Amino acid sequence: MARDLPLGNGNVLVNFDTNYNLRDMYFPFVGQENQAADHLSHFGVWTAEDFFWIDHPEMKKSCSYLNDSMITNFEGVHERLGLKLHLRDGVDVQENVFVRKVSVENLRDVERTVKLYFHLDLHLNGNGVGDTVYYDPDLKSLLFYKGHRYLSLSCHPAGSKEFGCTSFAIGQKEMNGLEGTWRDAQDGQLGRNPIAQGSVDGTIELELKLPANGSAEAWFWICFARSLKEVQNMEKAVREAAPQKLLQRTYDYWRQWLARDRHDVGLLDEDMASFYKRSLLVVRSNMDNRGAIVAANDSDILKFARDTYSYMWPRDGALIAHALDRSGYSTLTNKFYQFCKRALTPEGFLLHKYNPDGSPGSSWHPWINDAGEKQLPIQEDETALVLYTLWHHHQLAKTGESAREDYDQFVVPAAGFLASYKDASGLPLPSYDLWEERYGVHAFTVSSVYAGLLAASKFAEYFHDKARMIYYRDAADSIKKAVEKHMYSEQEKRFVRSLYWNREKNTYDQDLTLDASMYALFDFGLFAPDDPRIAATMKEIRSKLWVQTEVGGIARYSNDYYHQVTKDIGKVPGNPWFICTLWYAEWVIATAKSEQELKEAEELIRWTMKHALLTGILAEQVHPFNGSPLSVSPLTWSHASFVKVVQEYMSKLKQFQHKTSGREDVRDTKLLQTAGVTV
Repeated sequence: MARDLPLGNGNVLVNFDTNYNLRDMYFPFVGQENQAADHLSHFGVWTAEDFFWIDHPEMKKSCSYLNDSMITNFEGVHERLGLKLHLRDGVDVQENVFVRKVSVENLRDVERTVKLYFHLDLHLNGNGVGDTVYYDPDLKSLLFYKGHRYLSLSCHPAGSKEFGCTSFAIGQKEMNGLEGTWRDAQDGQLGRNPIAQGSVDGTIELELKLPANGSAEAWFWICFARSLKEVQNMEKAVREAAPQKLLQRTYDYWRQWLARDRHDVGLLDEDMASFYKRSLLVVRSNMDNRGAIVAANDSDILKFARDTYSYMWPRDGALIAHALDRSGYSTLTNKFYQFCKRALTPEGFLLHKYNPDGSPGSSWHPWINDAGEKQLPIQEDETALVLYTLWHHHQLAKTGESAREDYDQFVVPAAGFLASYKDASGLPLPSYDLWEERYGVHAFTVSSVYAGLLAASKFAEYFHDKARMIYYRDAADSIKKAVEKHMYSEQEKRFVRSLYWNREKNTYDQDLTLDASMYALFDFGLFAPDDPRIAATMKEIRSKLWVQTEVGGIARYSNDYYHQVTKDIGKVPGNPWFICTLWYAEWVIATAKSEQELKEAEELIRWTMKHALLTGILAEQVHPFNGSPLSVSPLTWSHASFVKVVQEYMSKLKQFQHKTSGREDVRDTKLLQTAGVTV
């Protein structure tokens, strides 16, 4: 089930499923140590007439973010039981605390008693071995722990001076037919077992009195800590400040954070502007405070491969950081570049992917080829794109004067590797493609290496390193000449996806498969977007890779096997991907000569919005026949691509409309004025 409405503060990340059940709880790194391990935690309501969990079919609900903040807004009605439920959740921006506000409205004209139940099914450190949960009599809360991981589950009725639950249940699960303590809640009577160890869970109860046709409020929260003392201090801080203050300051922070974006979203329709801001928030939620930009944190993918997307791919991270840099969040993205600087190997390249703590991630790239000869297990574009976007990072942030350390410790070794990792033609030596499927010389890779070397040349020029400036520039020039000679097909009148070395012929064979990633040939500056060869390539991508169903969208390449749902590749060359569709939109924007010529790009932007989840969350790809999300959701790269394309769309639209800069000031003031909303 797709993940929805991520909430985080860079240390804690929580995800819901589409039924608004908590499914993922990452701490202490975003993407590393899922303390829930994809196990469902329940929230429910008991009345004298019946009991329901919020995912029950009778609960008619809607979910969204509250006013483009990282606070959720859940509204549900249970007509048969005469109750309305309103939840607002957030992860505090200062403390590692998940906070939930609950409002219950009585739709009947008699006083009633209701009981709220919050259940946690945790697997601390990502596994269910050796956990402990006990009732803490001082906190009147449940406390879960294992090793250096401590989580508390607490509650408080609004307007009361008392803190703590009215009852609780603690028990074992996943053995001897035991389902969990959530089952105990359904009769409104919890067992109050004081402690359990092993594979365990816990549930707390909070009883509320509802006046006739009236309402009541309650607060629940989860503290994430590394020790007993830390979790106790955190609980004390929440109670002294009041959970309302935490939720309010979190709402205000994210509203003001969005207001710092340097783009004039007033040029956009309200729905597109809102989607753009929401994408910025989703990107931020998947960024760890120590620099890792995580690809996706949807643990549901474990069902397919027993691995996740909770890694930092340097390529994804570089392109995501670039979109944020364009918005003005350079202080945030600087941490990503420091992460990459620490991760760079002595040889000057970055590995396949990394865990959020900086250690190497799992990989399927071998260190030897079929002949048993050593090869580097890399995607060269990952090193090159960090180098390319690092130059733009310092340019956009105007921090060139402080970039000397980055130049010495990252640019020089990385560019040295790129410049030397080539064959006699000037082309880069083979590595894996961005899709991590083929070992060869790829259009996307050579474009990124070209861009990385040019960026390194500009760094060298800035620091008056003339010899390296010339060396890097000449290496980039040789790549361009080799691409023109070897990667253009006279037969097809377009560029080719890849080259593979033919040992028998002692030359490269061209791969004529159409691939959406060939957009990189213009986007990374290897060729002008209006170059006839680029135009022919991009038009062929639009013609042959567009999915011929009611869903539409552009596939990665012809006969894409990943999550393939049909072999009818004439109609469905592959599942539609958001990033691939947006790449084509980038080319349309880049070549547009009038506002009218931007219409196709706007349609593709709106196609993206249309096929998101109702909450505005973008998956990696969608089903070609019903549009449902496939693979992981949300994919950080999808949202960053949307951000970048909309930035380019706004820039071109402003150019055509000759807008003044004064409108941006009005926009910022308006955003800040709405930050005063009471949560």
